[in-house]
Amino acid sequence: MLLIPAIDLKDGHCVRLKQGDMELATVFSEDPADMALHWLKQGARRLHLVDLNGAFAGKPKNEGAVKAILKVVQEYADEHGIDEIPVQLGGGIRDLDTIERYLDDGISYIIVGTAAVKNPGFLHDACGAFPGQIIVGLDARDGKVATDGWSKMSGHEVIDLAKKFEGYGVESIVYTDIGRDGMMGGVNIEATVKLAQAVRIPIIASGGVHVLADVEALCAVQDEGIEGVICGRSIYEGTLDLASAQERADVLTEGAQA
Repeated sequence: MLLIPAIDLKDGHCVRLKQGDMELATVFSEDPADMALHWLKQGARRLHLVDLNGAFAGKPKNEGAVKAILKVVQEYADEHGIDEIPVQLGGGIRDLDTIERYLDDGISYIIVGTAAVKNPGFLHDACGAFPGQIIVGLDARDGKVATDGWSKMSGHEVIDLAKKFEGYGVESIVYTDIGRDGMMGGVNIEATVKLAQAVRIPIIASGGVHVLADVEALCAVQDEGIEGVICGRSIYEGTLDLASAQERADVLTEGAQA
């Protein structure tokens, strides 16, 4: 079970939102690259970046911060003899040229969210052009998918879209329960497991992680197809210690495999 720190970018800063509300942003760092380095030193094996401004604008808005983070990640990997520390990025990615540019910069996985729901043909083309590097982000409330930085609700069922996009060839799915994101009320285990059971590709859980027990609860069901969990406010506010939580997840994973 991978614990994946989230670095949400707004106006060049590292912030966290509550339930996707840009007006409820807490700035945790003026230097996102420094924050990325901090999480790497805490044992992060993968990073999750979101261009919040881009998600609302429909085009990249924090490319400078993204490049600075990638530079730090590569330097850290080189220094510690690590082949690759994957970095996944979402927010405002609406065309193949933008995907190609980000991948050339060193991003490992591109997360397509709103565009996947509104323009499935784009997602299909992206999966064909960049196999193994496209993740779909499905953000939902009460089983229905939201778009446009969570500001609009669609009529689509999460599981229906997940099955459809699996057929396109997406690498995995980041599933976020909007109602729990940034609220630290615990992960929606039931909904996450239900989605994981409906598809064969891996699910990355997101939204609601608060304490170690939440990580342990996910580890207990990871065999259903849950490969990781994105950690945000909990690790920034200290209710979850990333290093010890990852160690605990490793122990539980090894125990399950034994």
